[in-house]
Amino acid sequence: PAILPPMTDDEAMESASVLSLIGKFEPRKYGVRTIASPHHTASSVALVGGGSNPKPGEISIAHKGVLFLDELPEFDRKVLEVLREPLEAGKIHISRAARQAEFPADFQLIAAMNPCPCGYSGHPSARCRCTPDQILRYRGKISGPLMDRLDLQIEVPSVPADEMLKAADGEPSATVRTRVAAAAQRQHDRQGKPNSKLNSKEIDSHCQLDEPSIKLMASAIARLGLSARAHHRILRVARTIADLAGVELISTAHLAEAIGFRKGLDKR
Repeated sequence: PAILPPMTDDEAMESASVLSLIGKFEPRKYGVRTIASPHHTASSVALVGGGSNPKPGEISIAHKGVLFLDELPEFDRKVLEVLREPLEAGKIHISRAARQAEFPADFQLIAAMNPCPCGYSGHPSARCRCTPDQILRYRGKISGPLMDRLDLQIEVPSVPADEMLKAADGEPSATVRTRVAAAAQRQHDRQGKPNSKLNSKEIDSHCQLDEPSIKLMASAIARLGLSARAHHRILRVARTIADLAGVELISTAHLAEAIGFRKGLDKR
């Protein structure tokens, strides 16, 4: 949450309204983006909301903030599948015999998983003893349609011992947030909404590619077997990369970086 742009007044009010429904609103945190991190044993009701008297779940607690799911394959598959609707619509509709309810759920999803059941696949120590079938079953717990909705899929390699002993040299979150806020402002000035909210017609208008980039995109679609949804998501990410760089036109380098963030699909 510390690198996301500051909340607008409307976003802060929406977040506070949801939190107040379940008694979690704290005045001192008004305007601060929330982070929800449910345990992998959480039920679908706990995650998306519900009950005889429907109440918001973790995805609504994370409205305008971050939903972090650690050990993603350990979640029940049926629980994960209910994320597909809110990831697209930014809200969740709950129907019960007595009543119906709709809660906002426009969140930034971040998930983490091990490369295999034991966690050592690809480790330099060669400690992994998982069979290829076991690894495929483990990764297969996450459905293709859900993976398709994850814009960035990054493999984090094992850190060598000598690197772990060095002092961290990353940028402070405040520095990153300045760039993110500037990119968000560019998007608002250009189209009045963030790139993630662009529909297909708006993508055609604001995510135009030159001839070399079109050829690269066509190659990626054929090589990675990308769906139409994945194609649009790559274009939105490329548009965002260009905005972070402070340029108006999407270059081949921006598109290549966006495609590189989806290579996780190759390994399923």
